[in-house]
Amino acid sequence: MPRLFEEVRERLLLAGVAPRHVRRYLAELSEHLSDLAAEEERGGRTRADAQAAAYSRLGGAEELSRAMAGDRRFRSWCARAPWAVFGLGSPLLLAGAYLTACLILWSGWGIFLPGAQSPFVPLVGGPEAVYFGVGRLLYFSAPVLVGWALGVVAIRQRSGAAWPLAGLAAAALIAGAAQVHAGRPVPAGGAGSVSMSLAVGNSAGDAAGFALRAAAVFALGAAPLLAWRLLRKRRLAA
Repeated sequence: MPRLFEEVRERLLLAGVAPRHVRRYLAELSEHLSDLAAEEERGGRTRADAQAAAYSRLGGAEELSRAMAGDRRFRSWCARAPWAVFGLGSPLLLAGAYLTACLILWSGWGIFLPGAQSPFVPLVGGPEAVYFGVGRLLYFSAPVLVGWALGVVAIRQRSGAAWPLAGLAAAALIAGAAQVHAGRPVPAGGAGSVSMSLAVGNSAGDAAGFALRAAAVFALGAAPLLAWRLLRKRRLAA
């Protein structure tokens, strides 16, 4: 991509323009640049001179990005309502992942362990171990994956770090306090139930465990976004 177009793209993304509009606009600019260069060549210029003249006629990055950057119709939801995309989106994504993990646990209990009083039993191997393993993997990785998803969105749209990190902090606190419960009703023999609750605990050990889990989720989830921002800052300073 020509340097001019890269600068236009960065200006538009930083102004809050949605990436899909940026891609379409850059494609239109590329076509217009090709038309200008072809026109200059037909006028007798060499290819190199025609390209230089076409860039001159096209204009600078500030001029090319000014109109779209100032039009609210092209702004992304991350720019319009970051509190909704990052603040509300984070708990909703995590809730969906936890619901899926609980459904896997509940359905696997009925399919593979119909006579067990609890689905939390040691499993050596076989399809049941794989089935329950998928649910456990989703349960434990979901908060970090949510953080990575927020980071990807923030990077693509050049959003500030405050709202993505706030959303990740909410996910980390939920992950630190989340507890899964499973059991059969009394008298035993009825259908088992799986539920979730949020609890920090009453003892100092429970509180320390909650803090450690939340801190680990936050650190792992924030790593890609913070690393990208650090690399970008160094590249701009170079």
